Amino acid sequence: MKQYKYPDARQIIVSGDIHGDFKTLVFKLCIQYGCTDTLLIVAGDCGFGFDKPGYYDRIYNTVAGRLRKANNWIVFVRGNHDNPAYYAEERINHARWRTVPDYSIISVCEHNILCIGGATSIDRYQRMKENARNHIKDVSYYWPDEAPEYKPAELEAIPGTIGIDTVITHTAPSFCELNSHIGLQSWAEWDSELIKDVASERTVMDQIFQSIKSQGHPLQKWFYGHFHQSWNGFVDKTHFSMLDIMEFKEV
Repeated sequence: MKQYKYPDARQIIVSGDIHGDFKTLVFKLCIQYGCTDTLLIVAGDCGFGFDKPGYYDRIYNTVAGRLRKANNWIVFVRGNHDNPAYYAEERINHARWRTVPDYSIISVCEHNILCIGGATSIDRYQRMKENARNHIKDVSYYWPDEAPEYKPAELEAIPGTIGIDTVITHTAPSFCELNSHIGLQSWAEWDSELIKDVASERTVMDQIFQSIKSQGHPLQKWFYGHFHQSWNGFVDKTHFSMLDIMEFKEV
């Protein structure tokens, strides 16, 4: 378990998927909304891995001045459209933005936020074909280890002094929207394991939710992206928020 602290932040915002649109994200945070002293956490599908590593450093150098001036930070949680190595190995590690491994905890503004990434790409059949045609080093379109994992030992290792009140994931438990298989059926014609794997992904989130609750954490909010729509609901006194692409919501 890794813990990250942002003692100078005065506000927390969660964003839905950004799909590599880093410059728009920073513009929206710093200019359109005029946020200052703010930690922004992206709930997956950030877009790391579709370009060579140097590309992401160049993007950061372009926007870093704007982030510094507004005293803002950005943390990226893993989505299915992200190379897991960028997160597990913390390959993006700058003063103003960084990737974090699954099961990391962010302690900020008197909140303890558990971050767990991953989901299943419904178009993985096509993405695997694109990978087979791709010959560019360090660039990919699909990663086999994209799905989230249930790691009870990681959850049990959280010190008793750290009460998890917020969770940010890419996908969501089975009792949250979206629950429709519309859109899956056409891809499932080419991918016989798809519907089973999508169901398994949601079961993993169920297990994480149940484990957090059973350990007595004061869980109040859960944010996620992935489905490209907005939805809010309460389950067992926890407020679940599904975020659309580039949608912002304050913690």
